[in-house]
Amino acid sequence: MPHQRFDLIVFDWDGTLYDSTAAITRAIQAAVADVGGTVPSAAQASHVIGLGLTQALAYAAPDVPAARYAELSQHYRRHWAQEVQRLHLFEGIETLLRALRAQGYQLAVATGKTRAGLDEVMRHTALHGVFHDSRTADETAGKPDPQMLHELMWALDVAPERTLMIGDTSHDLTMAERAGSAAVGVSYGAHPLASLQACAPLHIAHDVRQLGDWLAQHA
Repeated sequence: MPHQRFDLIVFDWDGTLYDSTAAITRAIQAAVADVGGTVPSAAQASHVIGLGLTQALAYAAPDVPAARYAELSQHYRRHWAQEVQRLHLFEGIETLLRALRAQGYQLAVATGKTRAGLDEVMRHTALHGVFHDSRTADETAGKPDPQMLHELMWALDVAPERTLMIGDTSHDLTMAERAGSAAVGVSYGAHPLASLQACAPLHIAHDVRQLGDWLAQHA
């Protein structure tokens, strides 16, 4: 479609499509407490959302020795399993995604989750068949390394300049910059507005409606 600026729109999952920031933060804090580490603040715990699990827990619990990362991960997964049943997509996301797909965009997910983790939460949503492809942190390099986007662009045959990354963290926006792609931030997720602004995305949307309006006018 020649009037479209982008052919591929890649979404982060947690904090962008899925209202899970608070739940992930609580699970990280509880896991660190379980192994006797210094419990991170909510800001410290939410900062690591979007990173691969081992990288995230290492940052959130710097006084926990590496030899206990596997144990720490197990505690995190246990606490997360107790949270996930209560979570849902942000209001308006399903409608937005289905509209974008109907308009001819290719849609993908790039997430710090594992493949098993993404498949699990996808089963709790109504998004089956909406996305053309996805990449998870255990399949390739984690954010902000650009490899996730490189692989998605190659698989879907889309150039960087025709690709838009949408995410709620500086990890997402930095990944897009390193991949040579455009980026839009959303301020309703994990990272504070100032952190997103420092990455100079094309736009920062403050809710799903604003995101949809911007995409309708500029994508």
